[in-house]
Amino acid sequence: MQLTSAWYNQLPLPQITAVQPVSGGDINQAFRLETVEGPYFLLVQPGKPASFYTHEVAGLQALGQAVNVPEVIATGEIDQDAYLVLEFLETGHGSQYELGQAVARVHRVTAPRFGFDQDNLVAKLPKHNTWQDDWSTFYLKQRLDPLVARAQTHHLWNDSRQAAYDRVHQAILTENQHRPIQPSLLHGDLWAGNYLFTAEGVPTLIDPDVLYGDREFDLAMTTIFGGFTADFYRGYQDVYPLADGYTTRLPHYQLYYLLAHLNLFGETYGEAVDQTLARG
Repeated sequence: MQLTSAWYNQLPLPQITAVQPVSGGDINQAFRLETVEGPYFLLVQPGKPASFYTHEVAGLQALGQAVNVPEVIATGEIDQDAYLVLEFLETGHGSQYELGQAVARVHRVTAPRFGFDQDNLVAKLPKHNTWQDDWSTFYLKQRLDPLVARAQTHHLWNDSRQAAYDRVHQAILTENQHRPIQPSLLHGDLWAGNYLFTAEGVPTLIDPDVLYGDREFDLAMTTIFGGFTADFYRGYQDVYPLADGYTTRLPHYQLYYLLAHLNLFGETYGEAVDQTLARG
């Protein structure tokens, strides 16, 4: 879509002097807006209501209790297009150790139950965050099982994978049965593209998909695609040490992210899913 000057002029911002498209992922159109008072970051979702950004705004507000996030400037709808205006952050370099400490502080924010106040229904793989008292119930019924069902529907599943998944399913129930699990605030999509350092070197989290869950679930994503160094984990452990057996439980959480990629990108991720299921 091509946004017009009339569209931009309806934004609750100072006079806009320039618009520059920037990378905003595969869901949103994204722009850097230059105004007489400085730059802003604009996300637009064509043809969607303002509620499209409800979960992201709630996530940024939740994370902002413990870590630097871009400030939400405005959100709404113009001509049936949802928009979200954020503070524009100039990026720089920073400490992985301090990033690990920042994530640990996020995980120290807790709730009485597992889940979140809003579902995330805007992505290609919708996520229901209905509150649960039991983490295994939440993780299996509201994260893993829906991805397996979708893979079956799209012919990305077979009897061998189902048999392996049945074993993993039971292993998750068994290992969590007597393990105390705190409902921690999670970023929800903690890969290298969702953190940055400001020009001043401040660790900052962006593009959240928050929920309250087992903090090991968040950390599992950091181990799959790289971008987090040994200093990151050292910083994390110094603030919020992990329980014994963390590394042996990781595959059960890595599985979710790999199943998500199997559903999104097909058999490119089939081998990784099979290898992870085999470790179960």
